[in-house]
Amino acid sequence: MTAQFRFPRFFVTTPGPCPYLPGRTERKVFTELSGPNAADLNDALGRIGFRRSQGVAYRPTCVDCQACVSVRVVAHEFKPNASQRKLMRRHADLEVSQCKPWTTEEQFALLRRYLKARHPGGGMAQMDELDFADMVEQTPVKTNVIEYREPAVDGRPGRLVGACLTDVQADGLSMVYSFFETEDEQRPGLGTFIILDHIRRATESGLPYVYLGYWVEGSPRMQYKTRFRPLERLSAGGWHRFDAPHPVEKAEAFFAPSKLSQLI
Repeated sequence: MTAQFRFPRFFVTTPGPCPYLPGRTERKVFTELSGPNAADLNDALGRIGFRRSQGVAYRPTCVDCQACVSVRVVAHEFKPNASQRKLMRRHADLEVSQCKPWTTEEQFALLRRYLKARHPGGGMAQMDELDFADMVEQTPVKTNVIEYREPAVDGRPGRLVGACLTDVQADGLSMVYSFFETEDEQRPGLGTFIILDHIRRATESGLPYVYLGYWVEGSPRMQYKTRFRPLERLSAGGWHRFDAPHPVEKAEAFFAPSKLSQLI
């Protein structure tokens, strides 16, 4: 009998500087996502800690280091703390749109501002418009760009203040990459708001999880991910609740019961 799926071939990158922990090196294992079973393969690999980049699924496989830990929010159990509820109210006027994975000049300009402010020396800092188009448009799975805009003025679309490249997986939404205005005093916390909106979308779609990528112990810029509880982390024994210390704030129900919407 012919096997239904061909077992993927995996490759390992050469070691390079770690982007999260100074003085360390990183190495990744990866495989190609292609053919009619690309989405199923991506779903299966996502459940064991892989991430997608264009037509490739990858995960860290560093020698003597396991600092990168896959994390996901349990969407239907999530309850916001006081500061998160405040952000939801503050940005409630934003118009959120689900777009096909096609790039625009406006998105690229926002990305450039975001990278300049947050990651000026990062690996994406030198991206041009073609690189950005490849990142967004080369996808073998169901992918959307979620845009966040200020209210329309005189019938014209409002200013784009945030965007997220999002994969729809069988068990959740995977936030591949988000970018947003970082220096607008009237729009603080947009990164947090985008995650909160994805938790809402997953809950309304009946999807149990929102995948946030990797949490890196010892990397300050990754600590924001621990603010979304309950959070699960992947270990050799499977997924289990994250137990890192975090501030305790009174929480209340985030979503009222509603009819499940279609997958985004």
